[in-house]
Amino acid sequence: MGSAEKGARQGLGRTGERLAAERLQQSGYVILERNFRCCYGEIDLVAEHESDLVFIEVKTRRGISRGLPEEAVNQRKQQKIIQVGHYYLFITNADPTRSWRVDVVAVQLSVTGHLEEIRIYQHAFEE
Repeated sequence: MGSAEKGARQGLGRTGERLAAERLQQSGYVILERNFRCCYGEIDLVAEHESDLVFIEVKTRRGISRGLPEEAVNQRKQQKIIQVGHYYLFITNADPTRSWRVDVVAVQLSVTGHLEEIRIYQHAFEE
């Protein structure tokens, strides 16, 4: 992958994360962290929604030639998100009885880059 292609992909990801955060906030989520990184990986957004702590994976696609964005959250990615989530809970000294979940936000753009749809999947997967 060339640096221009990688840069374009990162720009698309940042755009998707911004759009997702806006939609989540409109839906009552409070964004706590963006792009939380640690030695285990990254979580795009960490938020609170109702009484839950929510780890959010955002997937953005331009067009559908490579499939729907949510289809990219495979088993390996799910395991990584859960691993990073556990680390986040540990380093923030979260109450061990606090409920948490993983949501996936799919941001669908047209081939020309216009927003078509944002889909929020609550409780997208479990441990």
